[in-house]
Amino acid sequence: MIDKINRLSSEIDNLKAAKAEEIETLRIKYLSKKGEISALMNDFRNVAAEQKREVGMKLNELKEKAQEKINRLKESLEDPQTGDSFIDLTRTAAPIALGTRHPLSIVKKEICNIFRRLGFSIAEGPEIEDDLHVFSSLNFAEDHPARDMQDTFFIARSPDILLRTHTSSVQTRVMEKQQPPIRIICPGRVYRNEAISYRAHCFFHQVEALYIDKGVSFADLKQALLFFAKEMFGADTKIRLRPSYFPFTEPSAEMDISCNICGGKGCPFCKHTGWVEILGCGMVDPNVLDNCGIDNKVYTGYALGMGIERITNLKYRVKDLRMFSENDKRFLEQFESAH
Repeated sequence: MIDKINRLSSEIDNLKAAKAEEIETLRIKYLSKKGEISALMNDFRNVAAEQKREVGMKLNELKEKAQEKINRLKESLEDPQTGDSFIDLTRTAAPIALGTRHPLSIVKKEICNIFRRLGFSIAEGPEIEDDLHVFSSLNFAEDHPARDMQDTFFIARSPDILLRTHTSSVQTRVMEKQQPPIRIICPGRVYRNEAISYRAHCFFHQVEALYIDKGVSFADLKQALLFFAKEMFGADTKIRLRPSYFPFTEPSAEMDISCNICGGKGCPFCKHTGWVEILGCGMVDPNVLDNCGIDNKVYTGYALGMGIERITNLKYRVKDLRMFSENDKRFLEQFESAH
């Protein structure tokens, strides 16, 4: 009897199964009413009296061992990682499909990294702002069209609380709290009350830059813009500045780059001009410096701002702005190699 128990114990130690059906077959073989362990239990009455204690203990241990082995086989089938026999060697080392960075995040990071190399640091501020930091401090007239309801989202019909329309509000907050030298970039989401279409949206993303110190000139601004354009779009990129108007800069300009599709020769993308507009810029208006507590007779500075969607369109040829906010995996997966 003891020899039979030892033989079955060795068999149970070596049990293996790859399917639920195989485990059930093993359970029936060893633990069912007609199984081998039950047969030994039935033969127990024929054991000599002086051996009953020893044999009885071994039978109970054998039954418990068989039950534990069957349970472990079931668990390993549910969790393949617990048993070597269930490891699928054909599976990839990274079985979970990883997500990709959003194209706007990729471009924002690239823009910020370029300006970091010029010594700029990142500054951030609230998206729900007040009129002072969004408009008044930035030299917007009381009757400026940007203050109208058709251009700005006001909170609870309040004339003073609104969703920021540009990240220039971050610049005014920094200027209030910090004396020059100031060299910051302000990335973030902004909101404007516009109809959603392939070329416009009610929210979008900006990166603005501000540099204030003694002796800052328009030549410094132009050099920073040229460096940015070449780093972002390639060493052969050219820039041009056209006079413009912004309430918070004087003089003001809009910057174009040579079309990176046709190389400046003219194509439908650049409307056959060879140039594509990408940002606005200018020297900080002295009134803005005064409004923020900075002496305009001692300090000068420049500011510039660009839409991240605009730069992303130029870099990746995205023709519809709505694609950036629709979470279409087919669109997002195209940027997997752009990290």
